[in-house]
Amino acid sequence: MRILVHDYSGHPFQAQLSRELARRGHDVVHSTCTAYVSGKGNLAGDIPGLRFVTIGDSTALRKDAYFRRLRQETLLGLELARQVQRERPDVALLSNLPIPVLVVAAAALRRLRIPWVLWHQDVTAVALKSFAAADVAKSMGVAARVFGAGEKWSARRASAIVVIAESFVRIHRQWGTSGKVTVIPNWAPLDEIVPVSRANAWSDEQGLSGVRTLLYSGTLGLKHNPELLVRLAERLRDRGTPVRLVVVNDGPAVPVLRQAAAARGVDLTLLPFQPYERLPEVLGTGDLLVVLLAADAGEFSVPSKTLSYLCAGRPVLGLMPADNLASQLLHQAGSAVFPPEESSLDEASVWVQEVLLDPARAESLGKESRALAEREFALEDCASRFEDILRAVGRAPAR
Repeated sequence: MRILVHDYSGHPFQAQLSRELARRGHDVVHSTCTAYVSGKGNLAGDIPGLRFVTIGDSTALRKDAYFRRLRQETLLGLELARQVQRERPDVALLSNLPIPVLVVAAAALRRLRIPWVLWHQDVTAVALKSFAAADVAKSMGVAARVFGAGEKWSARRASAIVVIAESFVRIHRQWGTSGKVTVIPNWAPLDEIVPVSRANAWSDEQGLSGVRTLLYSGTLGLKHNPELLVRLAERLRDRGTPVRLVVVNDGPAVPVLRQAAAARGVDLTLLPFQPYERLPEVLGTGDLLVVLLAADAGEFSVPSKTLSYLCAGRPVLGLMPADNLASQLLHQAGSAVFPPEESSLDEASVWVQEVLLDPARAESLGKESRALAEREFALEDCASRFEDILRAVGRAPAR
């Protein structure tokens, strides 16, 4: 079967799925968007039956310029449509697409009568409503309605839908699409993100070996409240346990973090996204890893960085809603989750300090993180479920 997988973000586990499908004898084209700046997975072709292609160019998306970004994403949707027309797959699997790209791609697939599967990672309409409620931008209220209609229309055009948590099913029930929904939680590539020594080549290069480190690596938007990271490091310093805050990220949070750290006298290292092959060393450099998720994003977003953190075998602090699927995984691993609020930082800093000052406990938590990842992230079962869905959709007439 000829399969086109488009993962707009270029994340690791989607590429891992494409590799596994190719190993099972399918002809797979894995497409990503170069304009989207984020941590990328291994996007190099290394097995027969798999090709990696891209849309976009080196012009990064302007996330803070809404109308310009809308134009960029519409053009990217047209580029993806042309790519689909060239490749002519039997079935397509679409993941992480912004709504303008998704709507254009869904229309093109419908015109070409190519069946496709929506791999629903985030409910964009819900996120935009929360932006509007927070008065982030007056245009967001209109955008939420327009984008919500586009997301719903696209979901109805899909032949099947894969969601990453049970909480998504309620939205699809409202949209009338729950009958074609399958829940398959996200995972992380165990064979690519492995535990490494705390002192490693990357930590040496960055001057972080022997430095007590609190580390965040991954996408970080302003709505995540990045200042919580600085304030947590400040609390630890005031409690007599100073740390170096290391943030690996490119985006609008960088100047916010720099300004907050300078104002509060927090020791901060800011680095851009690192090459994927070095991610185990990056994560291994953190004595403790932190994940942030805004309170109103908890039900419809599962931060994939949490899954990578578990693979790396490190203690993890979650500043995130308790009902999030990633929070449940952290609890299973023995790590801690606190609400993503200023009022939670005193309690969170106590837990972090206890872990940092108890090497045996930190080692135990790290081992449990990795053990949980090995129990939960087996690729074979996930790949088989996707393969069954793609086979069924590929045989069915396109909508």
